[in-house]
Amino acid sequence: MADKAIQDYYPDEFAHCYGCGPLNEAGMKIKSYWDGEEAVCHFTPKPCHSGGVPGFAYGGLIASLIDCHGAATASAAKLREKGYSLGEKPLPRFVAASIKVDYLKPTPLGTTLEVRARVKEIKDRKVTVSVTLSAAGEICAKGEELFIQLQQWSVQTGYPKPVE
Repeated sequence: MADKAIQDYYPDEFAHCYGCGPLNEAGMKIKSYWDGEEAVCHFTPKPCHSGGVPGFAYGGLIASLIDCHGAATASAAKLREKGYSLGEKPLPRFVAASIKVDYLKPTPLGTTLEVRARVKEIKDRKVTVSVTLSAAGEICAKGEELFIQLQQWSVQTGYPKPVE
């Protein structure tokens, strides 16, 4: 895997997400990397990520991991589709238009989770991503998301710039 994560290429103005923003001091700062045709992320939930059942992660954390890892995958896949590698061009940013999460079994705290994402479709500014979240090799949750590419914003003018 690469030394730099997909999120390390986010433009500063789009790098403040709680889950994946490298500039969010209080955030989770997840890191996603290409692994062949999939993107992979590892995250170990802490006791503060507890749900209603002691020892297990709350559903919002699971949805956040699926969402943020899926968005990073969409960004990197769109860049790849245009024929560029990470770092060659500014990384496009995506937001979720819809998310569906299926919780298959309780997700334990204190265990490194593996989140894997695969692009199902890229169509214009839309990217559909399929995601699995596993603990100790067992899939605990699955998700599917539709992402929409954000327009680039000019920090100087406050107006959108055309999407490349």
